[in-house]
Amino acid sequence: MSDALELAKRALQHFNEGSTDRAPSQMRIPLSAYTDESRFQAERDAVFFDSPIAVALSLELPDPGDFQTQTIMGVPLLLTRDRDGTAHCFINVCRHRGAKVCLQEKGHQARFSCPYHAWTYNNRGELVGVYGEESFGEVDRATMGLTELACEERAGVIFVCLTPGKAFDIDAWLGEFADKLADQQLTNWHLYTERYLQGSGWKATMDGYLEVYHHDSVHGKTVGPHTVGNLLVHDTWGAHQRMAFARKNIEELNGVPPESWAQPESHIRVVHSVFPNLSISAILGGEGLVGFIYPGETSTTTLTRQLILSAEIPTTEDEQTAVETFSQMTLQAVRDEDYALVATVQDALRSGANDSFLIGRNEPAVQHYHRAIANVVGN
Repeated sequence: MSDALELAKRALQHFNEGSTDRAPSQMRIPLSAYTDESRFQAERDAVFFDSPIAVALSLELPDPGDFQTQTIMGVPLLLTRDRDGTAHCFINVCRHRGAKVCLQEKGHQARFSCPYHAWTYNNRGELVGVYGEESFGEVDRATMGLTELACEERAGVIFVCLTPGKAFDIDAWLGEFADKLADQQLTNWHLYTERYLQGSGWKATMDGYLEVYHHDSVHGKTVGPHTVGNLLVHDTWGAHQRMAFARKNIEELNGVPPESWAQPESHIRVVHSVFPNLSISAILGGEGLVGFIYPGETSTTTLTRQLILSAEIPTTEDEQTAVETFSQMTLQAVRDEDYALVATVQDALRSGANDSFLIGRNEPAVQHYHRAIANVVGN
């Protein structure tokens, strides 16, 4: 049985029974999990600096010689793909006097010359040129390459550990979830556009990505008209999760034998959540939404890099209109609805109204995410 067929069957049963997947019990989360700065810093270090995080999609560096720069949680990064097709991640800082080596956001080149003193590195991070070396003095080039970060690529996603010298086993980290990611065929999509969204605190922001309980009340003009509120099909693989929502047309499957369902995926919406910071929502119709979510310097802010994908490069006016309409709809749903609502949560965290949040049984993915944080930190 295909995943789509299985998920559609489970979603249809919930729809007919007025039910949803549930956690074994409710969960209490103390407000200090959202407001305590020392706890936030410890969790930020363990979850985002000592563990692998997703930083890009493979399709953003499709060819040897491609590169991209980002600054993630204060760390300037240079992502490259070398002539053998291997992805690398370096701290985008010259080893001579610390200037950024590459100032462009993306492009195609094999060498990078520091704009300060013209030290030159190749896309494998090796120091290949020292301007005026005779007068500067001898340089041990073998030890003066760009500082490289552990970088692995799986299922169309590039993972990095932001702590220099710290390695990770990506296969152990993803486990069987890697197969679910591979099924998304992320390398076959087209990147239509990217944008950055400022948000409230990390956990309050992530909570909103992990439940459908709010869809009817918050997304009445965007997602709500197309999905069934408070109906979630939930699966986990280690810290990672998959969520399936029923689309409003799910009832069309009633009375039709499952073996005759031609496109079960057209009756559900599936979101893959890669711990701790990647959300992938592939939506029927040829468009997809990807979000990389990073905590800010304190517990009160996040930064989201959002990608809009299309199944094909839009060439006709109708195709361009379709993907742009999707892009604007998702921007409204995430920025103007989700993030605007979560900002009110952030503003009230210290009001004294609550000393904890009660997470319902119908919010299993929220519960699972918080438990995964505790497991990584060792609480």
